[in-house]
Parts: sequence; structure tokens; C-alpha cells
Amino acid sequence: MQKITELDQKSPIAEAYRTIRTNISFSDVDNEIQTILFTSTKQNEGKSTVISNVAYSFSKLENCRVLLMDLDLRNPTVHKMFGVSNTYGLMDNLKNDRPIEKCIHKIEENIHVLPTGSMPPNPTEILSSKKMASFLREIKGKYDYVFIDTPPVGVVSDATIISKNVDGVMYVVGANETDLSHAQVAIENLRKADANILGSVLNKYAMNQSSYAYYSYYYNQDECTGRATRKKKKKFGLFRKKKLSSVR
Repeated sequence: MQKITELDQKSPIAEAYRTIRTNISFSDVDNEIQTILFTSTKQNEGKSTVISNVAYSFSKLENCRVLLMDLDLRNPTVHKMFGVSNTYGLMDNLKNDRPIEKCIHKIEENIHVLPTGSMPPNPTEILSSKKMASFLREIKGKYDYVFIDTPPVGVVSDATIISKNVDGVMYVVGANETDLSHAQVAIENLRKADANILGSVLNKYAMNQSSYAYYSYYYNQDECTGRATRKKKKKFGLFRKKKLSSVR
């Protein structure tokens, strides 16, 4: 599994994640959005890759401290994305009172990772406990944003349970992989739990060669102020607005 690193800032993928970052930041102007849960319909839609890159993108904002927390207590993945140990984590803090500072990994100055740690035999009970709700409230005071990876909502109820204790939910959809009827049922279950669904991310979108050529042209010309750049931006403005919420 490839570890999360700094993306080429002129690449279409980096631009897509910046757009997702902007959309999340302005998704609910009336309420402060700090804790954000990511889920999907089923496994292998790239949910953990998306949340890891989004969290990393937020950490690049000035004075923005980010925590990426793995609450997939059945199949934890986030620690692999950043190449850190899962020996100790959140469960060791909740069950054994291990200091939270000894469970968190500092990746860079502004991004920290909290893995699951010890695998519990009763994930649903732990996630629905008062202790978990209290922890989520407390951790908000230490970070500007807390991103939470959870199991697919179409498989188990874990994400629905946690959604009651976070500020917002992002839904990841694998292009040409997700059954839309299953996704609709899963999203309806989140709504019944009063989840604040901020939006969705279309992942694994196959960008065609002409689209990539446009991006390459646009960024190569970005440092210039010539007429050709302005014309190109105008011509493809609608395309960029519609497609940049997708991740290849």
C-alpha cells in the first residue's frame, strides 16, 4: 500500500483534493465543522485513501492542526497509509487508560494520526458508549479538524452510530463500482440518524487523456498572464467546476 506523501501541487489529483478541502470548509457556514466522518457503501472504494489525502491537504493550511483518527475497528487501514505502528491507539486509551499522547503519531508538524490500537471484540458497543462520545467532544479542543475513518455504512452500522457525535459526514463513492440503490439505502440510514451529510466524493474517476492535457496546459501557463491562459480558463470553466470534486 502506497504511503501518503506530498502530491505534485500542479497535478490534477492535488487540485481535486484542494477543491474537496474548499468545499468542506464552506459546506456549512452556519455551523463550525471540526469533526468529519468519512464512509462509503462497501469496501475497496478508496475511502481510506481519500480521507488520508484530504486530511493531509488540510494540514497544509496555515496554522491548521489536523488529527486523522481510525475508527474502523474491524479493518483498520489509516496507519498503513502513513507507515506508522498500530501497536497502540485509541482502544488502548479508552480501555487501558494509556495516555493519548503515547497513542498519537506525529507525521508532520500539523498532522497527527491516531490508529485503532488493540482490536476490540465488541466494536459496536464501544462506538456507541458514552466514553467514546466524551472522547470525541474532548479531542475537538486540541485540533482544528478531526477526520474520522469508519467502516462502510452499507456493511455495518458503525458509521451510523458515530455520525451522531460528529459535525459532518462525507460519503465516498467508487466510480463504476457502487450500486446506486445500495448507496441510496445507506445514505437514507444516515439521514434517519440525523447525520449532517456534507457531500460526496467520486473516487476512481477515469480522467481521459484530453482532460489531462488540459490540466497540464493550464498549470504550465499558470505562472504567466498571457491571453492564451485566460481564453483556456474561460473555455473549460464549466468542466473544471463539474469535475474537480472527483478523484482519479
